[in-house]
Amino acid sequence: MKVIVFGATGMVGQGVLRECLLAADVEAVVTVGRSRTGQANPKLREIVHADFLDFSTIAPQLAGFDACFFCLGVSSIGMAEADYRSVTYDVTLAAATTLAPLNPQMTFVYVTGIGTDSSAQGAVMWARIKGATENALLRLPFRSAYMFRPGVIQPLHGVRSKTGWVHAFYTLTGPLLWLWRTALPGRITTTEEVGRAMLAVVRLQPAERIIAPADILRLAQAPG
Repeated sequence: MKVIVFGATGMVGQGVLRECLLAADVEAVVTVGRSRTGQANPKLREIVHADFLDFSTIAPQLAGFDACFFCLGVSSIGMAEADYRSVTYDVTLAAATTLAPLNPQMTFVYVTGIGTDSSAQGAVMWARIKGATENALLRLPFRSAYMFRPGVIQPLHGVRSKTGWVHAFYTLTGPLLWLWRTALPGRITTTEEVGRAMLAVVRLQPAERIIAPADILRLAQAPG
């Protein structure tokens, strides 16, 4: 398969990119970002693009793909609703509406989070905007679209968050996360499991479109 990864320099994106490059059935990976990942691999090609509300100038390079793993995201902490909506809903839909007509057989995988509000009407700002984004993606004419809603994600294999407080959290709590996985089964995943589960939904095309943490853990065990 040929895949596109948005947000490959973020914590989740780094893990997804690693699993794509390791997967035997992934022949080509294109990343789209504002900066390069710093990785070198024969499978990998990187597109550096500045305007994430307009992908028209690079659209010819985004055709002929089987999957898109959309891992871009920011914390809503301290953000006004209009700003959070712009970087969450508007950016995601700008990419997805560019990709859909170019790749009608594409599987689109979007990373949201546990607690996302599918009604898009609730009181929690980030949850309703994420819900509205999910709903819009599910209406687009892709082969399929999957909404990944992880909870706590443990970074592995040198993956780290670019957000200072997130990196500090994982640095401090890392030794405890394996204990928490035992105490809270099905709630904590790793970057490796998220990446493997994303590849699995492309291969298996499960009927369920909302992928919870327990689903991620199950799918990550599927043969690759």
